[in-house]
Amino acid sequence: MTIHPEIAKILATLPAPDGSPLDPAAMRAGEAAQAAPPGDRLPLHAVEDLTAATPSGDVPVRIYTPVEADTYGVLVYFHGGAFFLGSLDTHDHVARALARETGHKVISVGYRLAPESVFPAGLDDCYGVVRWAAEQGAALKWDGKNLAIAGDSSGGNFVAAVVAKAHDDGFFAITHQVLFYPSLDLDFNVDRYASLRENAEGYGLETAGLLPFNSFYFKSGADPADPLVSPLKRGDLAGLPPALVITAEHDPLRDEGELYGRRLTDAGVDTTVSRYEGANHGFVQNFSWIPEFYRAFQETGEFLNAGATQ
Repeated sequence: MTIHPEIAKILATLPAPDGSPLDPAAMRAGEAAQAAPPGDRLPLHAVEDLTAATPSGDVPVRIYTPVEADTYGVLVYFHGGAFFLGSLDTHDHVARALARETGHKVISVGYRLAPESVFPAGLDDCYGVVRWAAEQGAALKWDGKNLAIAGDSSGGNFVAAVVAKAHDDGFFAITHQVLFYPSLDLDFNVDRYASLRENAEGYGLETAGLLPFNSFYFKSGADPADPLVSPLKRGDLAGLPPALVITAEHDPLRDEGELYGRRLTDAGVDTTVSRYEGANHGFVQNFSWIPEFYRAFQETGEFLNAGATQ
C-alpha cells in the first residue's frame, strides 16, 4: 500500500536532509514549540505533575487519570525521540489518548536524555519509575491487576530493555509490554533488515539518518552490542510479559519490531504483531488525528483489557 495521502502531503513539505550536523538544543526547542497549549489538549479527569523517588534519583512524571473511579490499571509510558529528544510535553497528547482509550492511569516518564546524561541514565529512570509505581499502588489507586509499560520508537527500546531487566531482577509485576514502531537493534547494518532498504528514503525517518540520530546515545556510553541497548541481541526472551508490537509499513525499523514479535512468540510469550498499512515511523505521535491511525490507541486498550470483567 502506498503512504497515506495525508502523510504524503506533509512529507512533501519537508526539506531534504542536507547532511548538516544535528543540533540537539535547536531540535528540542523546535519540538517544544509544536506542543499544543494546555487549553487545547484532550480533557481528562485529572492530570498531575509529580516527582518519583527512584534509586537513580528523582524523576519527573506526569500522571493522567482518565475518569473518576475507585481503582485503575496502571500504564507507564516512555516517550520516543532517539534517546535525545522528546519530553512530557511533546508526547502529552499520546499519553492522554492512551489514558482515554485504555481506561488506565497513565504515568509518563520524563527520563534523562543523551548525550548530557551518561548511559544507562534514561533506562534506569524508566525502570525506576515502574518499580516506584508498583510501590505506590495504594496512592495511585492501582487495582493490583495490570501494570503495563508502553513506548514509541526509542521509548519502545526502553520497554524491551525494562522487561528484560525486570525479569533478570526477579521483578514480575509487569503484566504487558506495548511497543510502537520500536528501535530494537542499534547496529544499523542495512543488509540486516529488508525494511532498511525498502523504506530508506522519502518516508520521514530515513535509513541514512539512523546513525546520526542515535549517535548522541552512543556518545553517552551506549554500546550497540549490549542487549540493554539493542534488545534484539538478548538470547533468551522466555518468561517476558505478553506483548503488543505495532509497526508501520513504511518504516525502516519495521522489520526489527516484527522480528522481536516473532522471537517472543517462539519463546512462548503471548504476542500480537500489528502492522499499520500506509503508515510511517512516528505515526502514533504525528498522525494519530487520522482515524485509521488513532486505532493504535484503541488496539492498545483492547490488548490491555482483554478478559477484563465488566
